[in-house]
Amino acid sequence: MKIQVYDPPMCCSTGVCGPSVDPELVRFAADMDWLKRQGVNVERYNLSQQPKEFAGSPLVKKALAEEGNDCLPLTVADGKVVCAGRYPTREMLAGFAGLVVQPGIFTESVRELVALGAAIASNCEPCFKHHYNEAHKLGVSKEDMLLAIETAQMVKDTPARSIQELADKVLNKAIKVEAVSPCCVPSPLKKGGGKGCC
Repeated sequence: MKIQVYDPPMCCSTGVCGPSVDPELVRFAADMDWLKRQGVNVERYNLSQQPKEFAGSPLVKKALAEEGNDCLPLTVADGKVVCAGRYPTREMLAGFAGLVVQPGIFTESVRELVALGAAIASNCEPCFKHHYNEAHKLGVSKEDMLLAIETAQMVKDTPARSIQELADKVLNKAIKVEAVSPCCVPSPLKKGGGKGCC
């Protein structure tokens, strides 16, 4: 089994270069890596960097002649066009490759909720907008999205609270020690780090 993906012209396929992150490209890159780990032969071509691969494929040449760049990205599985104009999901890729994916709780809806949480954690505005729209399309309720966001914010805030508590504890202790025994504590106000009033 061989799966070939023909990308539109772009600087790279990772989705993390350029002025902003492209969440869809990041998602698809991860899905392609997953497919490779399942033993599937995967090839990916970029029109701006590998035009010969496009010109050398009758299927791709025909699609480009009929639809122009609108047919890209184009996914070909064992010599047949299986997806055009968008990147297939992991489930679709598994189907193209004939893989049996064990059912689990990590559905497309759950994926988008996790991605919303990650967007909050990383302060990524374009990521949040993208995954909010995707979750909305899948019918995810606003209540579930709010719960995912609140959970992510709690996780994000915990280290900040912990370090603040540590700073307060250390600074309060340092202040108490200096107040009790000024001669034994280095004074940051004296040149050379002299000791208190001694």
